[in-house]
Amino acid sequence: MLVLDDLDRGLIHALQVDARAPFTLVAEVLGSSTQTVVRRYRRLCAQAGLRVVALPTPRSAGTLQWFVRLTAATRSAHDIAVALARRPDTSWVRLTSGGTEIAAIIHTPPTGPDAHALLLRDIPRTAGITSVSAHHLLHTYLGGPTVWRGRVNVLDEDQQARLRAGRDTTGTGGHAPAPESEPYDPSAPCEPCEPYVLTDADRALLGALREDARISYADLAAATGVSAATAARRLAELRARGAFFFDVDVEPALLGVTVSALLWMQVVPAHLDAVATALAGHEELAVVAATTGPTNLVAHALCRDAEALHAYLTRRVAWEAVTRIETAPVLRTYKAAATLRTTLAP
Repeated sequence: MLVLDDLDRGLIHALQVDARAPFTLVAEVLGSSTQTVVRRYRRLCAQAGLRVVALPTPRSAGTLQWFVRLTAATRSAHDIAVALARRPDTSWVRLTSGGTEIAAIIHTPPTGPDAHALLLRDIPRTAGITSVSAHHLLHTYLGGPTVWRGRVNVLDEDQQARLRAGRDTTGTGGHAPAPESEPYDPSAPCEPCEPYVLTDADRALLGALREDARISYADLAAATGVSAATAARRLAELRARGAFFFDVDVEPALLGVTVSALLWMQVVPAHLDAVATALAGHEELAVVAATTGPTNLVAHALCRDAEALHAYLTRRVAWEAVTRIETAPVLRTYKAAATLRTTLAP
């Protein structure tokens, strides 16, 4: 297995700070050469599953998110997971609990005759599925635009500031200042304002960045039918509005993670916000979200080993407000935020 060194980890952190940072700037911040950084990036893409993607925020996309748990016969679970992973309206498809349960996030339009067709018709009719439960994601405390700390623990504040200050918004490869705006924070208190709603042109722009958020502005212009300068300007405007975010996907095992688990928690409603906010600060967690259902909080734990997970469960989340925790080990990931894992064969 590929072993990551400090330069690899620094590159991953740099991309998380600014997914489209020029390699010349990344190399300068990391104290390396541009050629070396480009070579490392290509190696990480080929051997570590590194993907840099752009994703619309649910509010701007006008979609609802459902965390779905499917129980299936062992012999059919793999095929069902593969079919779900290949759908454009799914993300985060994982096989859990001894290979008989599939967890996935499904994105649905809020209204319309086929808004919930996958949930109400397609999945229940699929052969091999023995049970289905759907949990509406109400609020994300950690995940999406806010990233797991295991990927962002290398660069110091000065290095991160240099990357942000050098953000390219010109479309020419220059280092133009970033637009003056506060970064989108999904854990911030809701304000009485309407979210920005993506137009068809916006969707085309983000669609071109869904598989590779680092494509050149020339390629982005060719894919969307506008000039490179227009594409760059529009991308900067959408980012300032919090209409989308960049996500960096890499195999967690390469960052020292050998145990991954979903934690389905039942929390006393009066303490739900306080508990979720506290959990969002834990370095062991990559996702914390409030949901509907008998378990009203879901988290994704990434730990060094089984002992570390045990210590986390018994020492850090053993609160009276948490009345129940169901732990579902993740055995395999078929799809991350937007991209399929390269090998879907059993």
